[in-house]
Parts: sequence; C-alpha cells; structure tokens
Amino acid sequence: MRRIPEPELMLDEEQARAYAAADFESAHSLYPKLFDKLFPDRPRRALVLDVGCGPCDVTIRFARANPGYRFHAVDGSAAMLTEARKALRHSELAARVKLIEARVPGVALPAAAYDVILSSSLLHHLHEPQALWQTVRRNSKPGTRVFVVDLRRPVTRDAAEDLAKKYSVGEPKVLKRDFFNSLLAAFTSVEVRQQLRAAGLSWLRVATLTDRHLMVSGQCPG
Repeated sequence: MRRIPEPELMLDEEQARAYAAADFESAHSLYPKLFDKLFPDRPRRALVLDVGCGPCDVTIRFARANPGYRFHAVDGSAAMLTEARKALRHSELAARVKLIEARVPGVALPAAAYDVILSSSLLHHLHEPQALWQTVRRNSKPGTRVFVVDLRRPVTRDAAEDLAKKYSVGEPKVLKRDFFNSLLAAFTSVEVRQQLRAAGLSWLRVATLTDRHLMVSGQCPG
C-alpha cells in the first residue's frame, strides 16, 4: 500500500483535546521501560530533546521514570502545547520541562547538543522525514542516546482499518479518523532504514515494536 500523507500539524483544538484525552496507556507505558532496557548504563542526569512532544504524555512518563532528566519539548502546534501545559501543571513536573513552539528542522534550540533525543508519533506526520533525522544528527554528540517510536504502515488498507477498529474502541469519532489516516501516512521499516542511510545515521537501528509500531534507537559513537 502506498503512503498517503496527512497534515503535518494537529492545529485544531478539538483534535488536540481528543488526542490528549485518548487512552495510549498500553503503548506509552512501554516506552520508558524499553528505554531503560536499551540503555542501562545511561547517566542518571541528562538534558533531553523531545521532538514532537504533543500533549507531553510521553514526556511526563519519561520524566517520572528519570527524575534526574530535564527536557526541552518541541511541538509546532499551539493547540497541542496548550494541552501539554495542562498536563504538566497536574503532574508537578513543569520545572523540568521547557516547552518550545516550533517546527523542525528550523527550530532554534536552547542547547547545541543533547544527552538524549526522544520522539514519539512525529515521523508519520512529516511530509519530509529528513526534518526529524537531520535534527537528530545536528543535535547529537558522542554518547547521545536516541529513542524514536512511531506507527508503521500496514501492508493493506484493510489491515489499517482492522487496526484502527481494534485500538480506537470507545474513542471519539475524530480520533478514530485521525488514527486510521495516521496508519496510512506511516512509514514502513524498510523506508525508515532508507531514511537513516540517507541521513548518515548508520548507528541507529530499526526494530518492529508492536503490530502497529516501530522503534529506532542507538547511541551516537564517540
């Protein structure tokens, strides 16, 4: 099935509220645990770049799991960052998370390089995926840990419809629609490997994570 791109940003307030309220527990709760297994020797204190943070659900989970980490969380949607601010106020983690409204790759970041670079569910939104990978390359240094998770495109449209029905039960109509469109817009593992080769990021590896997710991870060599 050919990729069908979707809008890069969720600018609509209804979309943002639905996304922030959605139940992503099964996937999002897995990410900090995987990160811990992948990088058991990581430093206890780190400066983290979160690219495409959305409402900060994943950011908050990483912050709770890693109390010595500070975050620069970037998103291009003002509506999403409004939801992120609400979530941070309720989490008491606002002092460790700096929100930045900007789009990659043109964002002027507060730091030149980061100890950790995270991204969750951004890649499938990008019309030009190198926007993410060149940001990773530009803001890495020897030892930077990279952890990227995203949807992966099913083989057929029917398979995408089945996944959308399975994982959006009970969600608002707008979220069901967006999830289906996101599956159609996602990249395959093969495509992501090609993107990484083009970006000069041969130290990153692609793995299948779930029936709908892939993972890109690695540590920048010295």
